[in-house]
Amino acid sequence: MSAVRRKPRAHHPDRVRDALLAQVEIVRLAAPGLTAEQRAAPSGLPGWDVRTLLAHIAGQIDALPRLLAEPPPAATRPAADLNTWAVSTAGIAADLDKKTRRDAEAAGDQVAALDAAAEEVEAVLETGVREDVLLPHRLGAMRALDFTVTRVVELVVHSDDLTRATGHPVRLDRGALAITVRVLADALAARAPGASTELRVPPFAAVQCLPGPRHTRGTPPNVVETDPLTWLRLATGRTTWEAATASGRLRAGGERASALASELPVLG
Repeated sequence: MSAVRRKPRAHHPDRVRDALLAQVEIVRLAAPGLTAEQRAAPSGLPGWDVRTLLAHIAGQIDALPRLLAEPPPAATRPAADLNTWAVSTAGIAADLDKKTRRDAEAAGDQVAALDAAAEEVEAVLETGVREDVLLPHRLGAMRALDFTVTRVVELVVHSDDLTRATGHPVRLDRGALAITVRVLADALAARAPGASTELRVPPFAAVQCLPGPRHTRGTPPNVVETDPLTWLRLATGRTTWEAATASGRLRAGGERASALASELPVLG
């Protein structure tokens, strides 16, 4: 499909490792500070309270050690990359929802589950950022490094979910946020290939997308610009184009810029 033909950018293993460790530690330390009332509050995700969200976060961290423990795929080349993963998440959302609810019921103590997941991922992370190791992902064989990048994205997105749901600020590591912004921008460019419109998310990303007249130099006629947090929420469906525009945090100029709204969210 055309949505995944564009090759994702490379991510440096050391930066990915450091970003994941930093965001895992931030979430792990934030969870014990949540009150019982905050944990029982709606998470903002359909049907999930904050307890369920915390169980989901623990499961997303633990996914890397789980896949590394499985037999390697028979494939010799990756079949799924970061763009494939990003545009395919909506298709596996129902299964993920069922698993998360089961995990939340079984976990009991979400803080203990986060601590255990953090310890396990730290123990395998050097292997998890290798480019020559393939993991048996449900979308097809996937490079360990790419899958670890997806863990960074998941952690950043859900850390922001925790902040919005509880009012308890969960910091976003700068390196982790940068990786997430770039992954989501690249996925948009893969989903809506072209060069008629430029998406700018300073200071982390700028990509061209949408079919139409190609821009070659100077200021593009169609420009969409926003900040990293607003882009994160737009790209994951946590806010709408209209709300971001009304708040002044999203600026769109040119005849084709508003067409970008129909391509959002990029991550289900």
